[in-house]
Amino acid sequence: MLVHSVFFWIHADRTAQQREDFRHGLESLRAIEHVRALYVGVPANTTPRPVIERGYAFALTVVFDDVAGHDAYQVHPVHKEFLARFASYWSRVQIYDAE
Repeated sequence: MLVHSVFFWIHADRTAQQREDFRHGLESLRAIEHVRALYVGVPANTTPRPVIERGYAFALTVVFDDVAGHDAYQVHPVHKEFLARFASYWSRVQIYDAE
């Protein structure tokens, strides 16, 4: 199993509608056949602690069977379409992959 966690910092000038469109774009990645599970979220309102990062706007967690599934996802047309449409929305992206 491979867990692909992606955190997005969205430009402050994006409208509420653009942010909603971005969220739907993230959800569209669920259609890729290699995706076993997909979760989209925003920073949780948990008790503040120094180790908690809340600067991001959206978190995406995708679970794959293996690295091969992840690699196929990266070049899949749906993923490429998401990148083409929304890459200008973020100022920063941070990815953590874990097996």
